[in-house]
Amino acid sequence: MPVSASSSSPGDRPGFGALLPYWQVTLAAFSGWFLDAFDQTALMFTLPDIARDFGCTLAALGSVFLAQALGRAVGNTGWGWLSDRFGRKPAFTLGILFFALFAALTGTTHSITTLVIIQFLFGIGFGGEWTASATLLMESVPGPLRPLASATMMAGYEVGYMAAAGAQALILPHHGWRMMFFIGLLPALLIIFVRLRVKESPIWLAAQEEKKKRNGQAPSEPAASFWQTVRQFWNGAAFQAVAFMCFLEFQKAALYTFYPTILRDSHHLSPQLIFWPVSLYCLGSLTGKILCGALATRFGEGLVMRVALVGVMLLIVPFLSAGPWVILLASAFFIGAAASGVYALVPHYLSQRFPDAGRSAGMGTSYAVGSLGQGVAGRLVPSLAPLMAGGLPVAATVCVLSGTFISIGITLFRPKDVQDF
Repeated sequence: MPVSASSSSPGDRPGFGALLPYWQVTLAAFSGWFLDAFDQTALMFTLPDIARDFGCTLAALGSVFLAQALGRAVGNTGWGWLSDRFGRKPAFTLGILFFALFAALTGTTHSITTLVIIQFLFGIGFGGEWTASATLLMESVPGPLRPLASATMMAGYEVGYMAAAGAQALILPHHGWRMMFFIGLLPALLIIFVRLRVKESPIWLAAQEEKKKRNGQAPSEPAASFWQTVRQFWNGAAFQAVAFMCFLEFQKAALYTFYPTILRDSHHLSPQLIFWPVSLYCLGSLTGKILCGALATRFGEGLVMRVALVGVMLLIVPFLSAGPWVILLASAFFIGAAASGVYALVPHYLSQRFPDAGRSAGMGTSYAVGSLGQGVAGRLVPSLAPLMAGGLPVAATVCVLSGTFISIGITLFRPKDVQDF
């Protein structure tokens, strides 16, 4: 049966246990984002080592993040179209294979130029996997459960980030930075589970059957043409989705992209000691995502997102610049809860702003523009650092505050085109 807005739920305020009947698709989406995160954050942990081997500055490596962001933009948009045309599940599996392959190839690079190219291609798979899996999950669970499903999927990023933190503590001192990327080929094994245990989106299948009955077309025909998909963005809800993701991704990238580098260079921590603040950040993120997912079913996602974003603004200075070890650890936990808690609601927030026929393309395009915001932050923060008295921590703080403030403003409006499905 197709999932609809009227789907029943175990209660007016369902808990995470209500997701058990949908555990296959929820686990697959969670795992895909977990593996995406491991491969992406491996680059963050190894920046100082790569810069030393390549004989370049951190500002020069900012071009690598920009290239990855451009790749994500291509992947988010292209995979959204593929997902709408051929199905969420095939696009999901292709995205996994793509990002796993180019994550492993990153370990073979010996110049910035090659690294930029490989990370651009990695970004295509990274963005494509998210677009397809997020759409598949949102269309596979009943409406009342979508905030919880969204939170569960997005929690995979912090688990992957924590796993990368543990891996770098064990691998970097003994095997070097390249091994961090070689093990990135392992995510390809997830394809087996997706192919065998995960079902196609019931909404997408129903749309294809309806189209076949109405027009006599094959189920594989697109639900919307490319230009129809483009024209759907000319409404307030779609523009809000695009603008929100742009500034939210800018803020988040400024907050955490150079965090491991700041811990190594500004706080002079070893890879082993870096594990603790990063792990607390990840634990806080998991807590925040679960909490925000639950609170959104009671108070609405808009209010929950704004409260979390205000928390980011209050905590960013101690998070990046604190001297005492206890404050550094505590701020890592709480800012993780606030900054990542917002992302628990992103798939649900975006899915409401696009119609069924072009939902995957719409969500993908929103994340594509957002990834450009991430790329700008990756290039801007190290470029501003030499101009700031406090260096990299202060440059990152300024960017985080500006991106957060604008993101809050965008969430204050609810365009008439927003829909519950």
